[in-house]
Amino acid sequence: MKSTMGIILTGGKNDRLKELAELRSSTAVPVGGKYRMIDFVLSNMVNSGITNIGVLTQYSFRSLMDHLGSGKEWDLDRRNDGLFVFPPYLSGEHSGWYQGSADAMYHNITFLKRSFEEYVIVAQGNCVYKMMFDKILDYHVEKNADITIVYRNMGDFPEEELQYMGVMKVDEQEKVVDFKEKHKSPTSAICSMGIYILKRELLISLLEECASHGKYDFVKDVLINKLNVLNIYGYEFEGYWRNISTINAYYRINMEMLNPQIRHQLFEQHGRVYTKVKDEPPAKYNEEAIVKNSIVADGCIVEGEVENSVLFRGVTIKKGSVVKNSIIMQGSIVDEEVKINHLIIDKGVIITKGINLEGTTTFPVIISKNTVV
Repeated sequence: MKSTMGIILTGGKNDRLKELAELRSSTAVPVGGKYRMIDFVLSNMVNSGITNIGVLTQYSFRSLMDHLGSGKEWDLDRRNDGLFVFPPYLSGEHSGWYQGSADAMYHNITFLKRSFEEYVIVAQGNCVYKMMFDKILDYHVEKNADITIVYRNMGDFPEEELQYMGVMKVDEQEKVVDFKEKHKSPTSAICSMGIYILKRELLISLLEECASHGKYDFVKDVLINKLNVLNIYGYEFEGYWRNISTINAYYRINMEMLNPQIRHQLFEQHGRVYTKVKDEPPAKYNEEAIVKNSIVADGCIVEGEVENSVLFRGVTIKKGSVVKNSIIMQGSIVDEEVKINHLIIDKGVIITKGINLEGTTTFPVIISKNTVV
């Protein structure tokens, strides 16, 4: 895909992720034992042969920039093309000043104008999926579309979470005839995946038009506003896709990664998922350890029982402790004789001896970063 460049949008603050996104962008939230959310879309672009990629950061971007670095892990530390990370000016300690996705792209429009690729893939960075973009570009050209929106039928998704997505209607030719963004009463389960393909020159003109009229949002002010003006088509994706829109969605994503079929889709098909490499020793299991159906990352020490859980790098589970249906992030310690079930534990947390904590599948207990319980 030499004629295609990529733009990854990281969005603003997501209050629905509570403590997990309080000090980090939602695209930098850890997932699956050693990854960050942005790793998936970035790896998809690299695996599709896209080597000119811009990341537009906004809220609490320091963690994200540290993770991305020079782009070396994605083979994007190049003299020509490569990875370009664009931080915003700051209006406060953590918040960027972009007023929407179109505003973010417009203020970095020089990146678009200095590039030479014919097409642009614009994608959200807070989704988990594996996709090759070649077929979508072929479809876009075949349809003679101005814009192609990738969508998925989310009939298998909790209905209350559809209100946080863009829902669409398409006709028999797959042309988009209706689009509602984050509607309180969604009338369709056909949801936009936040992936758009269009010509670079068209994107530049649309962004300049938005700016001239004081418009800021790409979905509301471009896609929805231009439904009857441009040829906007939908492309159905049938593979695994999840959007980290809420705490429940985040918990479910990690638990679904324990399913071998989903792991195969995400990590074995269509190339690797690349991430920042950290040198850690292999996980260590003592004689007393019992581990069932779990993801255990490098550097972990397990002396207790772990079941249906995700342990990130350097987690310690001490003797006599039982961890079930939980997500424990980097460097956290679960002391002896602890029992936890349905928890999300952020980085650097210490659960002291004898503590018993239990949430539910729909209301997992969240322990904030660097807390001692």
